[in-house]
Amino acid sequence: QVQLVESGGGLVQAGGSLTLSCAASGRTFASHVMGWFRQTPGREREFVATISWNGGNTEYADAVKGRFTISRDNAKNSVYLQMNSLKPEDTAVYYCAADITYAGAHYVQRDPSEYEYWGQGTQVTVSS
Repeated sequence: QVQLVESGGGLVQAGGSLTLSCAASGRTFASHVMGWFRQTPGREREFVATISWNGGNTEYADAVKGRFTISRDNAKNSVYLQMNSLKPEDTAVYYCAADITYAGAHYVQRDPSEYEYWGQGTQVTVSS
């Protein structure tokens, strides 16, 4: 069982920055692929970023590439999303998720249906 708790959301002006954190329970966190997703009302959950278990491989959605950075600290059972140059269209509830499938050191996952555990989400609002 993995429990995930996000924090760090809030209200920020366009062009500003926020860092989201996701704290995970469980001794096997270091073996999980982690991902960040976001969702706005009436839309499906959208992939944002993913990171391999050892942090050596990352992938980003085109909409956030160059502005967002995903990282993890396995010693602290945590994953982070540094968000810079925020835009109003980044407004959403952001979720972290854990994929417990092990498929190699470089395995990452963009498909939300492949993630087994989800946090409760944290609201990010970017004002124009």
